[in-house]
Amino acid sequence: MLQKLFGFDPKKHSIKTEIVAGITTFLTMAYILAVNPSIFAPLAEQGMPTDSVFTTTALAAIVGTIIMAFYAKKPFALAPGMGLNAFFVFTVCLTMGYSWQFALTAILLEGIIFIILTITNVRQAIVDAIPASLKYAIGAGIGLFIAFIGLQDASIIVDDPATLVSLSEVKSSSILLFIIGMAVTSILVVKKVKGGILFGMLATTVIGIFFGETHIDHAVSMPASITPIFCQFEWSNVLTWDMLVVVLTFLFLDMFDTLGTVIGVSVKANMIDKEGRVEGLSQILMTDAIATTVGACLGSCTTTTYVESASGVAEGGSTGLTALVVAICFVFALFLSPIFLAIPPAATGAVLVIVGVIMMSPIAKIDWNDYRESIPAFLTSVLMPLTYSISHGIMIGTISYVIINACTGKMKKTNAVLWVLAILFVLRYIFL
Repeated sequence: MLQKLFGFDPKKHSIKTEIVAGITTFLTMAYILAVNPSIFAPLAEQGMPTDSVFTTTALAAIVGTIIMAFYAKKPFALAPGMGLNAFFVFTVCLTMGYSWQFALTAILLEGIIFIILTITNVRQAIVDAIPASLKYAIGAGIGLFIAFIGLQDASIIVDDPATLVSLSEVKSSSILLFIIGMAVTSILVVKKVKGGILFGMLATTVIGIFFGETHIDHAVSMPASITPIFCQFEWSNVLTWDMLVVVLTFLFLDMFDTLGTVIGVSVKANMIDKEGRVEGLSQILMTDAIATTVGACLGSCTTTTYVESASGVAEGGSTGLTALVVAICFVFALFLSPIFLAIPPAATGAVLVIVGVIMMSPIAKIDWNDYRESIPAFLTSVLMPLTYSISHGIMIGTISYVIINACTGKMKKTNAVLWVLAILFVLRYIFL
């Protein structure tokens, strides 16, 4: 029964492991329940209530992740995308001056286009065209990226006017808690304690009570209605140039953030065959496309596959059962948000750093002495944290791969799809 529903094989998988993995993934991405409403707060006066955004954030995650569990049968979780939500609010609405209904319409159109591209296997052709070295670099780059996010969340890495980023002074209770969390979690991982990442996070959260970093005022709250933002679309500007630009930008950001996450996490979970192709990719991409479309109807920004799924994979999650557990956790979060949101950044930050280390292992498969492969691979991985974008790393890595190999007599290492991607990426940077 479980094998049919989730791809769960009792001879290979453990229910306990899948449950621990699902809870771990949820806890590392639960921050979106607090962060997403805060990003949308500037639109509250325009009719997009913050409490409704919180409910929609959870619902979008539930719907998308349940589809992943039963249809794709993979241990990936989905939720409204970071970066995509900022583009929605600060670029489309506050800079371009369009309404949030306009932005939701763009996301709906993007989702429909994604469904078409997935049905016609265009998205899978794109993934298959990416060289194996870049796929390994994507996994490593994501590891660096999420570790960087974790260090920022814990205030270990801070802004600096001279060097852009700098190491914070070890004075605050938050940083001390992070150090303790890193130590506890690292020891559990080194000792190969099952569920070590989860237990490390929970232990850090409990210790945070004594540091004044973990605060729980009350346990239960009813979810707010999403009626004000449900299916609120604006069709009057559908045929305008601005709508085209917005849709294409969402398309680029979502496609390559998702592809980067799926490839990177799949490499770590050994879900890639000898030729570098992701198992069950078509179902994963269709899940993402449907989740984006449904999310737009719920009033959410683009719903995408989360890189934090790597934390659950690191705990051994490898089937749709892990995704189902994540979805169930989000259901509870609708009513127990004060508890789930009490996990301090120091606890999740420590976990993200550990997961970043785990994600780095595929980089050893790259031939660093072959500079045609290693230079694009290096650019792919290092630009993800430096540009704060998975998609930028993939785009620049692909462009450099095509140029380097074409100019050094290795045209056979590139293909038509890769050339089209590189050209589109160049045009994206010129016009978008």
